Amino acid sequence: MSATGGTALVGLLVRASATPPVDTPRVPAREAARRELSKPMYHENDPNLLERALDRFWKWVGGLFDAASGAAPGGALGLVAIAVFVLALAAALWWRLGNPRRTSSPHGAVFDERPRSAAEHRAAAEAHAAARRWTEAVQERMRAIVRSLEERALLDPRPGRTADEAAAEAGRPLPGQADRLRAAAREFDDVTYGGRTATETAYHRLRDLDTDLERTKPELTAFAGQSAADSAPVRGGAE
Repeated sequence: MSATGGTALVGLLVRASATPPVDTPRVPAREAARRELSKPMYHENDPNLLERALDRFWKWVGGLFDAASGAAPGGALGLVAIAVFVLALAAALWWRLGNPRRTSSPHGAVFDERPRSAAEHRAAAEAHAAARRWTEAVQERMRAIVRSLEERALLDPRPGRTADEAAAEAGRPLPGQADRLRAAAREFDDVTYGGRTATETAYHRLRDLDTDLERTKPELTAFAGQSAADSAPVRGGAE
Protein backbone atom coordinates (compact mmCIF):
# COMPACT_ATOMS: atom_id res chain seq x y z
CA MET A 1 0.00 0.00 0.00
CA SER A 2 1.31 3.47 -0.86
CA ALA A 3 1.94 6.14 1.71
CA THR A 4 -0.94 8.17 0.38
CA GLY A 5 -3.42 5.27 0.69
CA GLY A 6 -2.30 4.55 4.25
CA THR A 7 -2.78 8.10 5.25
CA ALA A 8 -6.37 8.07 3.86
CA LEU A 9 -7.27 4.88 5.77
CA VAL A 10 -6.02 6.29 9.03
CA GLY A 11 -8.12 9.39 8.48
CA LEU A 12 -11.33 7.33 7.95
CA LEU A 13 -10.72 5.32 11.13
CA VAL A 14 -10.22 8.47 13.16
CA ARG A 15 -13.46 9.99 11.86
CA ALA A 16 -15.44 6.77 12.53
CA SER A 17 -14.24 6.59 16.12
CA ALA A 18 -15.20 10.20 16.67
CA THR A 19 -18.86 9.62 15.55
CA PRO A 20 -21.17 9.25 18.64
CA PRO A 21 -23.36 6.01 18.91
CA VAL A 22 -27.11 6.06 18.31
CA ASP A 23 -28.80 6.80 21.69
CA THR A 24 -32.63 6.78 22.20
CA PRO A 25 -33.80 9.20 24.93
CA ARG A 26 -34.79 7.43 28.20
CA VAL A 27 -38.43 8.62 28.60
CA PRO A 28 -39.61 7.82 25.06
CA ALA A 29 -37.98 4.40 25.35
CA ARG A 30 -39.88 3.64 28.58
CA GLU A 31 -43.20 4.68 27.03
CA ALA A 32 -42.52 2.51 23.99
CA ALA A 33 -41.87 -0.46 26.27
CA ARG A 34 -45.12 0.12 28.14
CA ARG A 35 -47.09 0.24 24.90
CA GLU A 36 -45.50 -2.96 23.74
CA LEU A 37 -46.14 -4.84 26.98
CA SER A 38 -49.76 -3.67 27.14
CA LYS A 39 -50.66 -5.55 23.97
CA PRO A 40 -53.22 -8.40 24.52
CA MET A 41 -50.80 -10.99 23.15
CA TYR A 42 -48.79 -10.74 26.39
CA HIS A 43 -51.83 -11.22 28.68
CA GLU A 44 -53.94 -13.92 27.06
CA ASN A 45 -52.99 -16.51 29.69
CA ASP A 46 -52.80 -14.14 32.67
CA PRO A 47 -56.17 -14.06 34.60
CA ASN A 48 -57.07 -10.82 36.31
CA LEU A 49 -57.47 -10.43 40.06
CA LEU A 50 -61.24 -11.09 40.05
CA GLU A 51 -60.85 -14.28 38.05
CA ARG A 52 -58.15 -15.53 40.40
CA ALA A 53 -60.30 -14.72 43.45
CA LEU A 54 -63.32 -16.55 41.97
CA ASP A 55 -61.16 -19.51 41.08
CA ARG A 56 -59.88 -19.74 44.65
CA PHE A 57 -63.42 -19.36 46.06
CA TRP A 58 -64.83 -22.20 43.97
CA LYS A 59 -61.89 -24.39 44.86
CA TRP A 60 -62.64 -23.67 48.55
CA VAL A 61 -66.33 -24.51 48.07
CA GLY A 62 -65.39 -27.69 46.25
CA GLY A 63 -63.12 -28.66 49.13
CA LEU A 64 -65.92 -28.14 51.64
CA PHE A 65 -68.32 -30.18 49.54
CA ASP A 66 -65.79 -33.00 49.21
CA ALA A 67 -65.18 -32.99 52.96
CA ALA A 68 -68.91 -33.00 53.74
CA SER A 69 -69.50 -35.75 51.19
CA GLY A 70 -66.92 -37.90 52.92
CA ALA A 71 -68.52 -37.31 56.32
CA ALA A 72 -72.15 -37.77 55.26
CA PRO A 73 -73.62 -41.30 54.97
CA GLY A 74 -73.80 -42.25 51.33
CA GLY A 75 -71.25 -39.68 50.18
CA ALA A 76 -72.37 -36.91 47.84
CA LEU A 77 -75.79 -38.49 47.28
CA GLY A 78 -76.37 -38.65 51.03
CA LEU A 79 -75.40 -34.99 51.38
CA VAL A 80 -77.91 -34.01 48.70
CA ALA A 81 -80.63 -36.04 50.44
CA ILE A 82 -79.89 -34.32 53.75
CA ALA A 83 -80.05 -30.89 52.10
CA VAL A 84 -83.41 -31.70 50.47
CA PHE A 85 -84.79 -32.93 53.80
CA VAL A 86 -83.69 -29.75 55.60
CA LEU A 87 -85.28 -27.56 52.92
CA ALA A 88 -88.52 -29.54 53.05
CA LEU A 89 -88.62 -29.26 56.84
CA ALA A 90 -88.06 -25.50 56.69
CA ALA A 91 -90.84 -25.14 54.11
CA ALA A 92 -93.23 -27.16 56.27
CA LEU A 93 -92.48 -25.07 59.34
CA TRP A 94 -92.94 -21.86 57.35
CA TRP A 95 -96.30 -23.05 56.04
CA ARG A 96 -97.50 -24.13 59.49
CA LEU A 97 -96.24 -21.19 61.50
CA GLY A 98 -96.51 -18.50 58.85
CA ASN A 99 -94.30 -15.45 58.64
CA PRO A 100 -91.90 -15.42 61.64
CA ARG A 101 -92.52 -11.71 62.09
CA ARG A 102 -95.61 -12.29 64.17
CA THR A 103 -97.14 -9.74 66.45
CA SER A 104 -96.58 -9.98 70.19
CA SER A 105 -100.24 -11.03 70.57
CA PRO A 106 -101.09 -13.76 68.04
CA HIS A 107 -104.74 -13.85 69.10
CA GLY A 108 -106.04 -10.29 68.84
CA ALA A 109 -109.61 -9.08 68.82
CA VAL A 110 -111.92 -10.00 65.96
CA PHE A 111 -113.25 -6.47 65.47
CA ASP A 112 -110.92 -3.54 65.00
CA GLU A 113 -113.20 -0.92 63.43
CA ARG A 114 -116.56 0.72 64.07
CA PRO A 115 -119.39 -1.65 64.93
CA ARG A 116 -121.08 -3.08 61.84
CA SER A 117 -123.89 -5.55 61.35
CA ALA A 118 -123.41 -9.11 60.16
CA ALA A 119 -125.01 -8.16 56.84
CA GLU A 120 -122.45 -5.38 56.37
CA HIS A 121 -119.57 -7.74 57.09
CA ARG A 122 -120.99 -10.30 54.65
CA ALA A 123 -121.30 -7.68 51.94
CA ALA A 124 -117.71 -6.58 52.51
CA ALA A 125 -116.56 -10.22 52.40
CA GLU A 126 -118.32 -10.83 49.09
CA ALA A 127 -116.82 -7.66 47.61
CA HIS A 128 -113.32 -8.80 48.58
CA ALA A 129 -114.01 -12.28 47.22
CA ALA A 130 -115.19 -10.84 43.90
CA ALA A 131 -111.86 -9.01 43.66
CA ARG A 132 -110.04 -12.24 44.70
CA ARG A 133 -108.69 -10.61 47.85
CA TRP A 134 -109.06 -13.82 49.84
CA THR A 135 -107.29 -12.70 53.01
CA GLU A 136 -109.64 -9.73 53.48
CA ALA A 137 -112.60 -11.88 52.47
CA VAL A 138 -111.78 -14.47 55.17
CA GLN A 139 -111.40 -11.76 57.80
CA GLU A 140 -114.73 -10.13 56.97
CA ARG A 141 -116.56 -13.46 56.82
CA MET A 142 -115.27 -14.44 60.27
CA ARG A 143 -116.45 -11.07 61.60
CA ALA A 144 -119.84 -11.70 60.00
CA ILE A 145 -120.04 -15.07 61.78
CA VAL A 146 -119.24 -13.60 65.20
CA ARG A 147 -121.54 -10.60 64.73
CA SER A 148 -124.36 -12.88 63.60
CA LEU A 149 -123.98 -14.98 66.75
CA GLU A 150 -124.15 -11.81 68.82
CA GLU A 151 -127.24 -10.65 66.99
CA ARG A 152 -128.88 -14.01 67.75
CA ALA A 153 -127.94 -13.62 71.43
CA LEU A 154 -125.80 -16.75 71.30
CA LEU A 155 -122.83 -14.58 72.20
CA ASP A 156 -122.95 -11.55 74.40
CA PRO A 157 -121.54 -8.44 72.65
CA ARG A 158 -118.12 -7.98 74.19
CA PRO A 159 -115.37 -5.71 72.87
CA GLY A 160 -111.94 -7.29 72.60
CA ARG A 161 -113.20 -10.84 72.14
CA THR A 162 -110.77 -13.00 70.16
CA ALA A 163 -111.71 -15.44 67.43
CA ASP A 164 -110.68 -18.37 69.64
CA GLU A 165 -112.85 -17.10 72.48
CA ALA A 166 -115.81 -16.62 70.15
CA ALA A 167 -115.41 -20.15 68.77
CA ALA A 168 -115.18 -21.69 72.24
CA GLU A 169 -118.21 -19.80 73.57
CA ALA A 170 -120.33 -20.43 70.46
CA GLY A 171 -119.46 -24.13 70.54
CA ARG A 172 -121.52 -24.59 73.72
CA PRO A 173 -124.96 -23.77 72.25
CA LEU A 174 -123.86 -25.12 68.85
CA PRO A 175 -121.92 -28.29 69.71
CA GLY A 176 -122.40 -29.77 66.25
CA GLN A 177 -120.44 -26.87 64.75
CA ALA A 178 -117.78 -26.57 67.46
CA ASP A 179 -114.98 -28.13 65.38
CA ARG A 180 -115.71 -25.96 62.35
CA LEU A 181 -115.85 -22.86 64.53
CA ARG A 182 -112.42 -23.63 65.99
CA ALA A 183 -111.01 -24.25 62.50
CA ALA A 184 -112.44 -20.93 61.30
CA ALA A 185 -110.87 -19.13 64.26
CA ARG A 186 -107.46 -20.66 63.46
CA GLU A 187 -107.82 -19.59 59.83
CA PHE A 188 -108.63 -16.04 60.92
CA ASP A 189 -105.65 -15.90 63.30
CA ASP A 190 -103.26 -17.31 60.69
CA VAL A 191 -104.08 -14.71 58.04
CA THR A 192 -104.58 -11.78 60.42
CA TYR A 193 -101.73 -12.24 62.89
CA GLY A 194 -99.58 -15.00 61.41
CA GLY A 195 -98.66 -13.40 58.09
CA ARG A 196 -100.21 -16.13 55.93
CA THR A 197 -102.24 -15.51 52.77
CA ALA A 198 -105.75 -16.92 52.64
CA THR A 199 -106.96 -19.08 49.76
CA GLU A 200 -110.22 -19.28 47.87
CA THR A 201 -110.89 -22.67 49.45
CA ALA A 202 -110.49 -21.22 52.95
CA TYR A 203 -112.98 -18.48 52.17
CA HIS A 204 -115.53 -20.95 50.85
CA ARG A 205 -115.23 -22.98 54.06
CA LEU A 206 -116.05 -19.92 56.16
CA ARG A 207 -118.86 -18.87 53.85
CA ASP A 208 -120.42 -22.35 54.08
CA LEU A 209 -120.02 -22.30 57.86
CA ASP A 210 -121.75 -18.94 58.05
CA THR A 211 -124.65 -20.28 56.01
CA ASP A 212 -124.92 -23.49 58.06
CA LEU A 213 -124.82 -21.59 61.35
CA GLU A 214 -127.79 -19.52 60.22
CA ARG A 215 -129.76 -22.74 59.75
CA THR A 216 -128.58 -24.48 62.93
CA LYS A 217 -130.80 -24.35 65.98
CA PRO A 218 -128.92 -23.92 69.25
CA GLU A 219 -129.23 -26.37 72.11
CA LEU A 220 -130.77 -23.90 74.50
CA THR A 221 -130.85 -26.28 77.48
CA ALA A 222 -127.10 -26.73 77.52
CA PHE A 223 -126.65 -23.05 76.74
CA ALA A 224 -128.91 -21.98 79.60
CA GLY A 225 -127.18 -24.36 82.00
CA GLN A 226 -123.76 -23.01 81.07
CA SER A 227 -124.96 -19.40 81.37
CA ALA A 228 -126.38 -20.12 84.82
CA ALA A 229 -123.12 -21.73 85.91
CA ASP A 230 -121.16 -18.75 84.65
CA SER A 231 -123.38 -16.27 86.49
CA ALA A 232 -123.62 -18.22 89.78
CA PRO A 233 -121.80 -16.64 92.72
CA VAL A 234 -118.68 -18.34 93.93
CA ARG A 235 -119.11 -19.77 97.41
CA GLY A 236 -116.42 -19.29 99.98
CA GLY A 237 -114.70 -21.98 101.99
CA ALA A 238 -116.10 -23.74 105.03
CA GLU A 239 -116.94 -21.46 107.91
